[in-house]
Amino acid sequence: MRRGHRDACAIVGIGSTAFSRKSGRSVAALASEASLTAIADAGLRPADIDGVVRSDYDTVHHNDIGHWLGLTNLKFWGMTGTAGSAPCGMIGVAVGAIMSGQATNVLVYRALNGRSGLRYGKGTAIQQSAGARYVGGNGTLDEFFLPYGLMTPGQLYAMIARRHMIDYGTTSDDLASIAITIRRRANANPAAMMADRPMSLDDYHQSRMISDPLKLFDYCLESDGACAVVVSAAERADDSPWPGVLIRAVAQGTVPEMQGGKVFPALMRPSITLMPSKYVADELYRRAGLGPADMDVAQIYDCFTITVLLQLEDYGLCPRGEGGRFASSGALDMDGQIPINTSGGNLSEAYIHGMTHILEGVRQMRGQSTSQVAGAQTCLITSGAPTLTSAMILRAA
Repeated sequence: MRRGHRDACAIVGIGSTAFSRKSGRSVAALASEASLTAIADAGLRPADIDGVVRSDYDTVHHNDIGHWLGLTNLKFWGMTGTAGSAPCGMIGVAVGAIMSGQATNVLVYRALNGRSGLRYGKGTAIQQSAGARYVGGNGTLDEFFLPYGLMTPGQLYAMIARRHMIDYGTTSDDLASIAITIRRRANANPAAMMADRPMSLDDYHQSRMISDPLKLFDYCLESDGACAVVVSAAERADDSPWPGVLIRAVAQGTVPEMQGGKVFPALMRPSITLMPSKYVADELYRRAGLGPADMDVAQIYDCFTITVLLQLEDYGLCPRGEGGRFASSGALDMDGQIPINTSGGNLSEAYIHGMTHILEGVRQMRGQSTSQVAGAQTCLITSGAPTLTSAMILRAA
């Protein structure tokens, strides 16, 4: 009897749409295109898909995607979240469905018009007016923070960045090194929104301040687009056109003193620079039977540059408090200790709530990346924080 899910399942197909500021298409059309591409990439047909997993932020529901794709054999559907914390957790739901015998080929997708439609970095109409009108409004507990002007995730992460600077001597140049390194990876990726936009240190420092100390290029993109993957049992990967990419381990989690809300309650922790990533990392490595030194490449969730820095520490890629100096040392570049975000990440490829990180992890394990890490056999992929998060490790078959 198998114990645990180590290497039991594989990602056998990937697909995406073009990424843009204005798709001119519905999210259903975007989700369908990415999904059909992933299914074809796996050497399957829509009739072979019997499971679907989505984010709780997706407006394209399982029955919607089933209708548009003609999924005639749908037996399982699941959902997890929230938002950027979802992608790796969505893969975990797919793995659970397969290992429990509820499905054989599971489609996992995320689609949004995040620039031309709902812009997640912008306060909602309720937030911009008088705040939520009842306790627990939208299930977020945001109303306890909104009256004091805290309306967007960027403001929260600016406070976290300033705290890290005070506690550990982190500088704006350290954050700049993260943005510039990731931009270089986008410059090598024709599909990235910032493919033709190089960035210098002067460009970074001359960009406008959004929420001190975070500048324009510390923020992720706002994007329209969709991504999808197909997850199957590892033994089925032998029938796919590409070498199967094994899911070595996946984990979800939060801090021990779990908090309600989406992001803002994280400010009430004893330490606001310690993310749920620290606790998820411990469990992920235990499940994988691997450690941070075993990672060849990483796709680190980068809604902001400071998010990358914090996770470098939480996932043990550098000591706590050393994230800034580690990034500035060149450790994140192609010839460094741990190359990251090799397709451009949320900062410079596209912001599809971290699903692009999973696709790029698969490409790295297949040897198909536009910034391929030579000999890469393992890839760490993380999802968003700060109230809860998920992560996974992929392994080349």
